[in-house]
Amino acid sequence: MHADVHHVLHTARASELQREATAFRLPRTSLRARVGWTLVEVGLRLTQSQDRSATRAPRTGTVRTA
Repeated sequence: MHADVHHVLHTARASELQREATAFRLPRTSLRARVGWTLVEVGLRLTQSQDRSATRAPRTGTVRTA
């Protein structure tokens, strides 16, 4: 195969792949928004795990009579 034919085929295929890739590209969100939502998710997980462990743990500061 001649080099110029190979180059033309490569260029055509590269442009076709670029068009297909733009169809599947996700919208970019800012780093600040992604970090913010990650912190919200971590906070929700922490509060859920604390609620479960608090119901099983004995209460501190109870007065014993005996």
